Amino acid sequence: MFEVLVFVYENYWRGDACPELAQLGRKLSAVGFEEEDIEQALHWLDGLNLTAQASAVRPPNALPQSTHSLRVYSAEEQDHLGAQCLGFVSFLESSGVLPAFMREIVIDRAMAAPGHPVAIDDLKIIVMMVYWRFGEEPDSLVLDELCDDTEGRLAH
Repeated sequence: MFEVLVFVYENYWRGDACPELAQLGRKLSAVGFEEEDIEQALHWLDGLNLTAQASAVRPPNALPQSTHSLRVYSAEEQDHLGAQCLGFVSFLESSGVLPAFMREIVIDRAMAAPGHPVAIDDLKIIVMMVYWRFGEEPDSLVLDELCDDTEGRLAH
């Protein structure tokens, strides 16, 4: 599924430039992706669209999240995401590059992703897809962190 998402990210400049899911499915099939991967990716993208649309609708009396608020993860979220992914989300948020509403979409889409726990590389793809859906490109340092292969790094 994640190979399909990367293909979509690389081939469609922004989320709104992406064709309807049925047409996208045909294009992905023509490219040679397996049907099961296409179905999973299209289902995941549909969930991304629904979650992004829901985040745009805010009740009139809703207050923005305070900078002093704290996100508490449920046991299910902790179990499915694992410490490494939760730490990465926290890093992005504390760096000021992942606003609270986008964090919630990342968590929602990560919970819908396969893997137990979700692999950090898969979470990075999810973060990139959330940015993509909103037509935003993360700044160059964040993009570098999202695309960097951390296995080759040496700790000093």
